[in-house]
Amino acid sequence: MKNFKPKAWVLPQPVLIIGTYNADGTPNAMNAAWGGQWDYEEIFISLGSHATTDNLNRCGEFTVAFATEETLVASDYVGLVSARKQTDKVERTGWKSAKGEHVNAPVFGCFPMTMECRVKEKIHESATGYYLVAEIVNIVCDEKYLGDDGKPQIEKMDLITFDPIHNGYIALGRRVGNAFHDGLQLKA
Repeated sequence: MKNFKPKAWVLPQPVLIIGTYNADGTPNAMNAAWGGQWDYEEIFISLGSHATTDNLNRCGEFTVAFATEETLVASDYVGLVSARKQTDKVERTGWKSAKGEHVNAPVFGCFPMTMECRVKEKIHESATGYYLVAEIVNIVCDEKYLGDDGKPQIEKMDLITFDPIHNGYIALGRRVGNAFHDGLQLKA
């Protein structure tokens, strides 16, 4: 075994695309990897100081989409470029958006699944950012990604995860077991 100093290496890390509206009403998107499920109907995201945090401070509603192999290049781009400097950054991605049905935030049509969210709490807020806890208001899923049971089928989505060790992206998608079932083999 080899030891390493503490790093942000919790795996897998989702590639989250956060959608908000800028002050002028144009759609904005940013890439965030440090986030996940907070509670049954809540998520959390660690955010620095960005145009997105400016937008959240003004509105408090946003969307979270999950990046895919198909959206990888544009998803990486919206993490590299600030809307504070590049006002047409979403336009450059080619992404089309519509206003969310339940929140005042853009839903980008190229992603298989998007959560419509509302800010619930900001933790350790400072000039450099904060930890965001948000309520999931609604989940939108493109019907072509639904399984026979009518629920989203993750294997169809070609989702990617961030590799913080080598600064890369890794494709997900192969089902290998059944939660709350396979472990029963060892139960006495």
